[in-house]
Amino acid sequence: MKIKCIALDLDRTTLDGQGRLSDGNRAALLQAMANGIRVIVASGRAFATLPEDIVALPGIEYAVTGNGAAMYHVSSGKCLHRYLLEEEDVAAVMDATAEWGPVTYEAFIDGAAYAGKEYVEDPEAFGAAPQAVEYIRSTRRPVGDIYDFIMEHRKELDSMDIVVRGREDKETVWRIVEKRTKGVYITSSVPQLIEISHKDAGKHSGIKYFMERLGLRRDEVAAFGDADNDVDLLLFAGCAIAMENASPKCRAAADYITKHHAQDGVAYGLREILHLI
Repeated sequence: MKIKCIALDLDRTTLDGQGRLSDGNRAALLQAMANGIRVIVASGRAFATLPEDIVALPGIEYAVTGNGAAMYHVSSGKCLHRYLLEEEDVAAVMDATAEWGPVTYEAFIDGAAYAGKEYVEDPEAFGAAPQAVEYIRSTRRPVGDIYDFIMEHRKELDSMDIVVRGREDKETVWRIVEKRTKGVYITSSVPQLIEISHKDAGKHSGIKYFMERLGLRRDEVAAFGDADNDVDLLLFAGCAIAMENASPKCRAAADYITKHHAQDGVAYGLREILHLI
């Protein structure tokens, strides 16, 4: 196994419980890059919401954002490639879910994240974990009527999220969206989100774009992840590593399990599993 590139999920993978890059993971990533390993971010986040700890890390050139909806050159902030949602699919999603009073939405446009004002003010009321509250409030631009906002910008969306409050609602809404749309990629990173992008998106698709750009083969790429939205990426990569805290689907897609994200699991994987540092 000759790994030349690492595809790196962020939340609950590379970042600690406070959404920061630990000293241990930072040192490991810097050493790997000094050894010639490329590190590419592969996140569900919008580009503008990537943490400064990651953006400012010397050597990280590229990022897959919005679950593969938009690929960026990090230092310049230039979007290199994107898959905009089809206008008719956005309209279908909104029409299919408008009757669901408990749901609200997030919209991602040109690297920025927008959300309903009620959700930004009280994320926990919509099922967000307490540790995610500050992240949501600090990265989402609040919109008074998020439904009208999305419909007004339906030709410009990189991706969108439906925010639900319960597991049963999530399963029902997911099935409805699948039935009503024809050109979307649906996934989820946390219990309250249904994450929707163009059918050609997905973190695996974003990494494939950069592989072709950089002349890499699949067997030269290793991926780290923790959630269901990392499954396709792990199945695509030549070497797949799930965190100890990963979802059951993510663990099942992995070749190896590393330590918990709060225990520098990325550093452990680079050192003990991949032997890159």
